[in-house]
Amino acid sequence: MKNLEYKVVELSIVTDEELEKAINSAVKQGWALEGIHFAMREASKRPAMAFVLFTKEA
Repeated sequence: MKNLEYKVVELSIVTDEELEKAINSAVKQGWALEGIHFAMREASKRPAMAFVLFTKEA
């Protein structure tokens, strides 16, 4: 079984540019993208926040 480390990046500005910056920065550091979770506002179709999840072997 692999020992994994986890990294969560919280973004309060959710745009394609900000997501790309966060993903590219972490991948360059050896992290693998696991997924993205969005926190939505009731009154808007745009996400209020995003949590970008990464893993790498410990």
